[in-house]
Amino acid sequence: MDLTADFFSLFDLPRAFRVSLSELDARYREVQAQVHPDRFANAGEVERRLSMQWATRANEAYQTLKRPLERAKYLLHLAGHDIKAESNTAMPADFLIEQMEWREAVAEARGGRDHHELERLHNRLRADVGARYEELGALLDDVGDHDRATDRVRRLMFLEKLLHEIDDALASLED
Repeated sequence: MDLTADFFSLFDLPRAFRVSLSELDARYREVQAQVHPDRFANAGEVERRLSMQWATRANEAYQTLKRPLERAKYLLHLAGHDIKAESNTAMPADFLIEQMEWREAVAEARGGRDHHELERLHNRLRADVGARYEELGALLDDVGDHDRATDRVRRLMFLEKLLHEIDDALASLED
């Protein structure tokens, strides 16, 4: 095994957005079984340290690849495309208006303590996000359009944040 290998190679998976999560889970367990620090408890200092590095690398790879947004960012990084999330915050006006409408609806439902409306908004947004991930998979795996995929990732970052805000609102109503 090579500590500098990309995350897909580490788990012997194709470098693609569409990955089998069950296969990823199985490969992660296989790698962890080989490198887990407990297996090296009685080994020398160098072997224990190397085991810890491998286990850390495997955990980082697994956490990245199991989440679609992080997996897409990683694929774009491997392809040399920086999403510039911190420095490039410009978005198309129609998308920003849509975001404002979503946020207003969430704020209104939260303020009115309307659990059913928050769940409805969550389900609608979850479906929208799912369709956007399908499009992203096609852009990355089928077309290889990294520029458009970068734009879609940036949009999905907004939408994922909004999903978390709705989850937080729902949780606050349950308290």
